[in-house]
Amino acid sequence: MYVFDTSSFIELFKFYPKRFPSLWKNIDRTISDGKIISVLESFHEIETRPTNEELEPWIKANREIFLAPGVQEALFMQDMYKVKKGHFKTMVETKKILKGGRCADPFLVAKASITKRALVTQEIFKEHSAKLPNVCEHFNIDCCNLEEFMERENWTF
Repeated sequence: MYVFDTSSFIELFKFYPKRFPSLWKNIDRTISDGKIISVLESFHEIETRPTNEELEPWIKANREIFLAPGVQEALFMQDMYKVKKGHFKTMVETKKILKGGRCADPFLVAKASITKRALVTQEIFKEHSAKLPNVCEHFNIDCCNLEEFMERENWTF
């Protein structure tokens, strides 16, 4: 069971759906099986930034996997921001705060924690940072990238 980050959806769409139908059949099946979800904020991040021209119609066709936060996620995020004297607040970039930009990261971590799912992201662990793998490590949340996700699902192409 997985929570997908915006970066993973963007990376997936570099693998052209028309050129790799078996990859996309597996993705569609995994979604149908309820194993892949994301957060509404990821939907909005994709919707408001230029990306691959096939990605936006795809997210709209799969809108049901992009879930709104619940009370438990809100409480988790509140606690998350208290950790390390607020260090994890830096997940939300200052320019996004000032300009009202979207930031799915805290919602993704909260959803993964509350639902006990692995967070799939293309971000890389960076010492003393507030990257998704760092935050997941702190809260003992399973975290992997797309290749590791495919290995866990035993996909080969």
